[in-house]
Amino acid sequence: MSDAVTKTVVPLRRKSNPLNGKHTNGVTIDDHSRQVGSINSQMENISTKADDGGGGEGEWTSKASFMTWTAHDAVYVARHHWIPCLFAAGVMFFTVVEYTFQMTPASSQPFDLGFVATRSLHSILASSPNLNTVLAALNTILVGMQTTYIGWTWAVEGRPRATIAALFMFTCRGILGYSTQLPRPQEFLGSGVDYPVGNVSFFLFYSGHVAGSMIASLDMKRMQRFRLAMVFDILNVLQSIRLLGTRGHYTIDIAVGVGAGILFDSLAGKYDEMNKRHLSTTRLNLISKDTLVD
Repeated sequence: MSDAVTKTVVPLRRKSNPLNGKHTNGVTIDDHSRQVGSINSQMENISTKADDGGGGEGEWTSKASFMTWTAHDAVYVARHHWIPCLFAAGVMFFTVVEYTFQMTPASSQPFDLGFVATRSLHSILASSPNLNTVLAALNTILVGMQTTYIGWTWAVEGRPRATIAALFMFTCRGILGYSTQLPRPQEFLGSGVDYPVGNVSFFLFYSGHVAGSMIASLDMKRMQRFRLAMVFDILNVLQSIRLLGTRGHYTIDIAVGVGAGILFDSLAGKYDEMNKRHLSTTRLNLISKDTLVD
């Protein structure tokens, strides 16, 4: 019985090479031991240095990044990283503005720079109701176009990312719009054909028109439909100008709408990737179980 077992056991060590007296893989037991000992000693040295470096205040200040900055570094940053420098100047400028400007009284309408910029357009639309109606109808057609495209990507092309992004965006818009209900501007120019059709109430914050167009445009660019995306971007800009001119949205609604479209498209992409990884893991587990059963 013992002889049979001995014959079936596969030796753990390879046969020695008679030419060099070592194993065929070129590593002996002694070499392996020396390598392990070398690694252990290196790790001990690193640990000792880390313990010594956590000591006095002088050691900390000598390793601080700003202690190594020079005038040459400042020039380099200004030349090659001018965009962050521009934002840094913006932070300082608007800090001064915020602490010194006169706040709008509660009895007055909110100040909006976009309303100031589109004052002439507002006058034209106020004096031409038919033109206002035509532009409102065109804007509603744009909303229908972006809704159709977003639904098409899921129902026909089988890509749910844009649809998920729109669902995320409009749900969040409803929560925020109801949480802070901004007053409708006194100069608002409504139209029965403007979306939502019928002169019904709507949330001001933030613009679902702009956010939806952004989601559709981002999907078009992702699918390399660049010309169609450019058309949507141009229409989105014109739509934003019209919304400001009719006082249908504040400037902050437009700006946040752009950011919301980008944000929820990114979140939808992460959700889609997470879902795909989950499905892939589930399939692998099922395959492994089937293999074990077989």
